[in-house]
Amino acid sequence: MQSFESARIAVVSGGRSTERERSLMSGRAAWESLDRQGYTTRFLDAADKTFADDIRSADVAFLAIAGRYAEDGKLQGLLEHLNVPYTGSGVAASAVGMHKALAKTVVAAAGVATLPTVSLPARGEVSTHAVTSTIAFPLILKPLSEGGSIGMTVCRDTAQLAAALRTIDPGAGWFVEPFTTGIPVSCGVLEIDGSPVALPPLATIPTEAEFYDYATKRDKTKYRYECPANLSSAALDAITTAALTAHDALGCSGYSRSDFIVDPDGRPVWLEINTLPGLSHTGNLATMAAATGIDYDRLIRMILATAHTTEGYRP
Repeated sequence: MQSFESARIAVVSGGRSTERERSLMSGRAAWESLDRQGYTTRFLDAADKTFADDIRSADVAFLAIAGRYAEDGKLQGLLEHLNVPYTGSGVAASAVGMHKALAKTVVAAAGVATLPTVSLPARGEVSTHAVTSTIAFPLILKPLSEGGSIGMTVCRDTAQLAAALRTIDPGAGWFVEPFTTGIPVSCGVLEIDGSPVALPPLATIPTEAEFYDYATKRDKTKYRYECPANLSSAALDAITTAALTAHDALGCSGYSRSDFIVDPDGRPVWLEINTLPGLSHTGNLATMAAATGIDYDRLIRMILATAHTTEGYRP
């Protein structure tokens, strides 16, 4: 781990994904924190045409960005090509982690409980029977590579599923899994002195919506946090173990955040991983870190310290 005290740090944010606004919120918060702590910083928007030239002058890139073209390995590939060290996971872990169905396959192979999945073909029409022969109602239709609960649709019968399938672009990549009611729980992993450590699991309780959807995530009046989550010790242990296992199985670096659903019987099921979790002051990761006594500035400093040179990533 490095301190980068005298380094020129580029806080990379924005980008072209549907999560641009969330990224900018994270980026500004991280940038202000680093500036407040005396680091030499520059704020760069990955969507700017001059980005590839501007980033060359940085000693390290602090990635406060999410979504496609940023969290999926593309940005990481560019930075490796330019030999600029960066925070977060490498190309392979980022790409696999962003592909939710593939990530589930890898994590399930490591022994973590996941839900069954049907990936939809990228071309041609998809029949409702092709889905319901494997997944029973209610089910949820999700994009393969989007974050923030963007585009998710709950279907409770054939008519709803047929209508949902007519509205999607198959080429964008979609999959279906059972819709499981329960408590949404996140668990962050932060590498400290080179060793991954699980943070206290955080439950998000929607107060109005059926599930923690895109609209709910963006209205703080519609949910509340509970950290540590009010779950049995067995469930909490299972969640932290699964988060660490997923982080390792996918080859993540620096930090990550795994999302789960805990069913009414108290059994957690792994849903997905965020290889570049949001970094707002009141976001999941900051809340989990605060529960362990890590304030926001220290969290940002710890993430910066995990930045690797391109040779430092796992193959």
